[in-house]
Amino acid sequence: MLQSIESLGLQCQQAWDEARKIAIPRRYRTVRHILINGMGGSGLVGHIIESLYGDSIKVPLKVINSYTLPGFVNQETLCILSSYSGTTEEVLAAFNEARRRRVKLLIICAGGTLAALAKRHHLPAYVFEPRFNPCNQPRMGLGYMLAGTLGLLARSGLLATTGGEVKGAIRQILAGHRLYGARAPFKRNKAKQLARAWRGRAPVIVAAGHLSGNAHILANQINENSKNFSNYFLISEMNHHLLEGLRFPKLNHHYLSFLLIESGLYLPRIQRRFAITKKVLKRNRMAVWQYRARSSTKLSQVAEVLLFGSYVNFYLALLNGVDPSPIPFVDQFKKELRRA
Repeated sequence: MLQSIESLGLQCQQAWDEARKIAIPRRYRTVRHILINGMGGSGLVGHIIESLYGDSIKVPLKVINSYTLPGFVNQETLCILSSYSGTTEEVLAAFNEARRRRVKLLIICAGGTLAALAKRHHLPAYVFEPRFNPCNQPRMGLGYMLAGTLGLLARSGLLATTGGEVKGAIRQILAGHRLYGARAPFKRNKAKQLARAWRGRAPVIVAAGHLSGNAHILANQINENSKNFSNYFLISEMNHHLLEGLRFPKLNHHYLSFLLIESGLYLPRIQRRFAITKKVLKRNRMAVWQYRARSSTKLSQVAEVLLFGSYVNFYLALLNGVDPSPIPFVDQFKKELRRA
């Protein structure tokens, strides 16, 4: 698991270089809407794409985690099916429905049934060899899924992401290893400090704007890697309800611990909301931690926070006395579902 975290930048570089070489039909450039479908770790990247590019991409973009496709999906839809293993049953069901509706498909996976279907039907697909994800857990192969999806969308002419932006994000990841990696001492390692503060608590992640997808990912990784309950909320929506939900149960302040993921690239009004939210949390005796993204572009900030969160949930797993890689309850659930 640690080697997978340390290889995040290598995953991104491999995926960007390879996905940019995939041949994609020119008719994909004229789609009217984009749909991204994936489950668990394979579906996390869709939330990053949506929050990072939702305000700039020229066609509607929607992320789903489902067996079925929304009613609006048709021949003018580009559907990206994302499954690290290539065997996710929800994604395979969506593939069959997409074929019936004559949807334009892009596939991203590491093999399995989905890769075989893409080859059989001559569909554009990025099928990667996960050389830099030794733990082989999809949630830790996000470099492949993120840079691979960005590469496919850029190659399709639907995103203006450049190689320079991706290289900048990779540089930010490399810098982050020195700050948060296993060799960085506790006294100056905020990831280790936060993990220790969260031991025995339920982390609540708060973010906004382009970092909303990061909040989703961190909560997911804490669930799966640290075997620890976690959830996330987004500003400004949470300001309209959650602030009134802090008082009860009375023991909330003993168990909840908030992380505010802040950024100077948020709208000024959103930044003001973070400051007031912190005050309200403090008034309710909540433990509050802050992480302020420092890099200069939105994509680099996404990469920066992704790496920081990966180290935090890894260290929390160690403090909880668990191996972060196995997911026995999820595996058992899938086994029972196959027998149903």
